Amino acid sequence: MERLQKVIANSGYTSRRKAEELIINNHVQVNGELINTLGYKVSQEDLITIDGEPLKPANSQEYYLLNKPRQVLSSVTDDKNRPCVVDFIKTNTRIYPVGRLDYDTTGLIILTNDGKLANILMHPKSRVYKTYIAKINGILNEQDFQKIRQGILIDNRKLIIDYLKVRKIDKIKNTSLIEVTIHEGRNHIIRRFFASLHYDVLKLSRIKIGNLTLGNLKSGEYRELTKSEITYLYNLK
Repeated sequence: MERLQKVIANSGYTSRRKAEELIINNHVQVNGELINTLGYKVSQEDLITIDGEPLKPANSQEYYLLNKPRQVLSSVTDDKNRPCVVDFIKTNTRIYPVGRLDYDTTGLIILTNDGKLANILMHPKSRVYKTYIAKINGILNEQDFQKIRQGILIDNRKLIIDYLKVRKIDKIKNTSLIEVTIHEGRNHIIRRFFASLHYDVLKLSRIKIGNLTLGNLKSGEYRELTKSEITYLYNLK
């Protein structure tokens, strides 16, 4: 027996959070009975319907790594018809992004219909390391380095930077190229981190999740994950 929202998410229909919303908002039935409470458990023999349509089991799971371009949403659809990350993947399967990158942030993002893996990667306890390259205005000074080593308070919670390296300094343009690795997933966390030190992020790109990298993928290009990469991601739990 498994929780209803988990079964819906693992089928690839939607994320677990969206599955919970469907249940609460009276869209889900089990064996003809309306279920609107979270925690309800079902077996493989139960018939689950969403808005009258039977939930299809996950027949095959797909995993993609995309180099997200700028001005693309990390979502499945958009009411303003802006481009979304799923638009770049050629598949008839309903996939969705694991986590998100900001509209103007580029780089590595994973898309899949495997709800179980998505939950592993997004759960705080998994401590999945993500590496970014940030171009900031100004030169990162020694005083700010010391503040970073001690941890930066954001929303009364300390943000610990796991790794930080100055890749390049342009004294003429007064900019720095900084490599940052964190294991947190708070919204706009890299931009807010630098803002707390009075630096603006001019460009931001994620180059790594765990040991997965973009490789030779150009902006807008994608590839399927290998079996060994999928196994590696599962082992991050």
